[in-house]
Amino acid sequence: MPKPLKIEGMSIFIVVWLGQLVSLLGSSLSNFALDVWVYQQSGSVTQLSFLILFTTLPSVIISPFAGVLVDSWNRRWVMILSDSGAALSTLTLAALLVTGKIQIWHIYLASAVISSFSAFQWPAYSAATTLLVPKKYLGRASGMTHLAYALGQLFSPILGGVLLGIIQLSGIFIVDLGSFVFALTTLLLVRFPHHKVTRHQQINKTSLLTQAIYGFHYLKARSGLLALLLFLASSNFLVGILQVLIYPLILSFASSAQLGTIMSLGGVGMLTGGLLMSTWGSGRQNYINIFFCFMLLNGFSMIVAGFYPSIFMLNIAAFLFFLGLPFISSSCQVIFQKKVAPDVQGRVFSLKNAISGSCLPLAYLVAGPLADRIFEPLMTVNGALAGNIGKLIGTGPGRGIGLMFIVFGTLTMLMTITAYQYAPLRLVEHELPDIVTS
Repeated sequence: MPKPLKIEGMSIFIVVWLGQLVSLLGSSLSNFALDVWVYQQSGSVTQLSFLILFTTLPSVIISPFAGVLVDSWNRRWVMILSDSGAALSTLTLAALLVTGKIQIWHIYLASAVISSFSAFQWPAYSAATTLLVPKKYLGRASGMTHLAYALGQLFSPILGGVLLGIIQLSGIFIVDLGSFVFALTTLLLVRFPHHKVTRHQQINKTSLLTQAIYGFHYLKARSGLLALLLFLASSNFLVGILQVLIYPLILSFASSAQLGTIMSLGGVGMLTGGLLMSTWGSGRQNYINIFFCFMLLNGFSMIVAGFYPSIFMLNIAAFLFFLGLPFISSSCQVIFQKKVAPDVQGRVFSLKNAISGSCLPLAYLVAGPLADRIFEPLMTVNGALAGNIGKLIGTGPGRGIGLMFIVFGTLTMLMTITAYQYAPLRLVEHELPDIVTS
C-alpha cells in the first residue's frame, strides 16, 4: 500500500477531488454507454426507464441507514470500499460482456449494486469535506464538487457516442475501471482527520433504524434546515417530470442534431456555473439568498423553454437553467455543512439525499401519463385550450408538453416566493449557529 502523503486540509481535498473527478467522468461515460446499449438491444423505452429506476431507487432506500454507518466508520475507508464495490460490479459486467453471457437483467442488478454503494460514497465525501476544508472555503469546495459533476454531464454524451463506435462497450468499461483505480490511489495516498464521537452518537447507540430516524429528529429540531430539504424535494419532483419530457419537447419540432446542440449548451451552462462557484464561493456570502435567486432563474428558464417552439429560445433556456444548478446545489450543501454537527453529518446528508431523491421515481412514473393523457390532448388543434392558450403558445405535437413547462416553471417561481416568506428558512444562516468554526 502506498505511504500516505503528509498534506493537510484543502490540499487533501484537492487530491481527493481530483480522484473523484476522474472517477465521475469514467462512471458518467459508462452510464451513458449502458443507456444507449440497453435501448439499442431492447428497442424499448420501458427497459430504459427500468434502468434509470434501478440506478436511483436503491440509493434512496439505503441512504438513511448508510448515513448511520458513515458517522460510525472512517470516512476515507467508506469511500475506498464504495469505489472498490462499484469497480467490482463494473468488472463483473465487463466479464459477462466479453464472454457473451450478458443479459439486461445483469445490468439492472449491477446498476442497483453500484447505486447502493453510492449511498455510502456521497455522504462520506460530503462529511469528509467539512472536516478537510476551512469554513470560508466550503462554498468553493462545493462548487468544485459540482464542477466535476458538470464535466461528466458535458463530456459523457460527446465522448460516449464516439467511443462506442471505436472501442465498443467493453472498451468503455475498461476506461471506467481505470478511473476507479485512479480514485482509489488518491484515497490511499492521503489521511483524513478523525471526526470526534460526541453525545449525538453516544445517545443513539441503539438499533440501526433508531439511529437512522435520529437524522430526521435532528432536522425537525432545526426547522430552517427541514424546510430547505422539503423545498428541495418539491422542486426535484417538478424538475424530474420535465427531465423526462425535455427530449420529446425538443424533438417535436427540431432534429436530433439540434437536440444535441441544445443539451451541449446546457452542459456549458452547468460547467460555467460550476467554475464561477468554485472560484467565487468563499468568504461570507449569504447562501440562502443565492439559492432563492437561482431557483427563480430556473423557474423562469422552464417558462421560456415551453413558451414557443424556437431553437434560439431553448438554447437560452437550457444555458440559464443549467447555469443555476451548481449555485443551487452548492448553496444548499454549504448551509447543511455549516449547520449540521460533523458527527451526524453522515446520517443527515444521507437523509437529505434520500428525501430529495425519493421524489424522482414518482416524477418519472407520472410524467408520461400527464403528458399523453392530459396536457397533449388539451393542446391539439381542436383541443380544449386551443382557442385561448393555443393562440399564445401554438397547438399540435409537443405544445401540451410546452404548457407543462410553463405551468411547472410558474409553480417553481411561486414556491420560491412562498418559501422565502417562511422566516426560519429565510433566516436559516442567521438563526442557526455555525457548527464548523475553522
